Amino acid sequence: QVQLVESGGGLVQPGGSLRLSCAASGSIFNIHAMGWYRQAPGKQRELVVAATSGGRTNYADSVKGRFTISRDNAKNTVYLQMNSLKPEDTAVYYCNAEVATWQNRYRYLEVWGQGTLVTVSS
Repeated sequence: QVQLVESGGGLVQPGGSLRLSCAASGSIFNIHAMGWYRQAPGKQRELVVAATSGGRTNYADSVKGRFTISRDNAKNTVYLQMNSLKPEDTAVYYCNAEVATWQNRYRYLEVWGQGTLVTVSS
């Protein structure tokens, strides 16, 4: 009923920048939180940053000052601007959202995107 589609991943040199986008579509009544997680090879998936519809954000310490999340609530879209990228930022980045649908407006479901690969390497 709800899909998240990510774009913007790729290969970038250390110190470079990338911007990820994630658009939600489907039978959406409301989205509470949207954010980004990442999973590096051999590691567990971890929170990068999340933002509520009211503008509260929660950043991982490892990305504070380098990554910035923004939301366009009218478009059900979230962006992740990544600056000063480091090799340790290499991972598959997943979009995540807590969504209430028109079919069930009183319950938020967790939805995941398919992931987009970010590789930071010279």
